[in-house]
Amino acid sequence: MTFPLTAYIEAALELASFDKLEDGSFAGEITKLHGVIAFGKALRDCQNELRSTLEDWIVVGLRLGHKLPVLAGIDLNKVKNGRMASAQKA
Repeated sequence: MTFPLTAYIEAALELASFDKLEDGSFAGEITKLHGVIAFGKALRDCQNELRSTLEDWIVVGLRLGHKLPVLAGIDLNKVKNGRMASAQKA
């Protein structure tokens, strides 16, 4: 069983794109999620930083009541039984 938040994070990371910069470091972003961008000296560092940024972005967005985009049929905006999130089964 995958929790909706975990599935959402994995779906978002599948949309990530990475670029190698002139100085040899990396930049990563998830363009569908405004403001989710990260940098790292190595690709793995950038990937880890992007995941952390994404997790923070989700928590802040939910806390402030922002409407988060639906990804892979996962809508974190729905409230059911006092809890956020729902995942549609494929």
